[in-house]
Amino acid sequence: MTIYPAIDIKEGKCVRLVQGSIRRQTVYSDNPVEVAIEWESQGAKYIHLVDLDGAFQGKSNNENIIKEILKTVSIPVQLGGGIRDEQKIAYLLDDLGISRVILGTAAIEDPYMLETAVKKYGSRIAVGIDAREGKVAVKGWTDEYGISPLELGKKMRDVGVETIIYTDILKDGMLDGPNISTTREMVQHTGLNVIASGGISDISHIRLLKAAGVSGVIIGKALYTGMIKLKDAIELGN
Repeated sequence: MTIYPAIDIKEGKCVRLVQGSIRRQTVYSDNPVEVAIEWESQGAKYIHLVDLDGAFQGKSNNENIIKEILKTVSIPVQLGGGIRDEQKIAYLLDDLGISRVILGTAAIEDPYMLETAVKKYGSRIAVGIDAREGKVAVKGWTDEYGISPLELGKKMRDVGVETIIYTDILKDGMLDGPNISTTREMVQHTGLNVIASGGISDISHIRLLKAAGVSGVIIGKALYTGMIKLKDAIELGN
């Protein structure tokens, strides 16, 4: 099981949101590149990067920071946030050297584009499935889409997606534990590689998610507040 320290970038800074709300954010660093270096030095094998400006606005000025992170660390980086067309996917994977891109809104609204990308890039395409009260949320978590996360997971499997990032929005940034039961359902009923995200604040949560069969866990706020030590999480994941 892979532990992914999260770096969420907004307006050039490393931030964490609460329940996906841009009005409830905390800035943890003015230098996301330094944060990436720190996570790698502590043993991270993969970094989870989110371009929040891209996610919320569809465009972003964070590209230079993302490039600098890729140049500075030697571990793979996955990126999500505002990736909504084939040109952007090709640019990130072929030109920049991102290891895996995470599609959200585009995976739902443009199934042909998703299918084309999966055929071309295979496991380098992941899909973020973000849920609020049993429904999928899109466009930076601002809109709801009338389908359950499990239904969407099965659709993604059927077009060849191998990996999803599953987030319970109401848990995100709250530090009160992940939604274990729905995450387990996703693992058992889709057969996908499920990376769990949202609410993880204690090493016991990682243990429970590992038992549920997830392939990875994304940890954000708990690392920045010191509630979880990255080294402990990695040891448990191994």
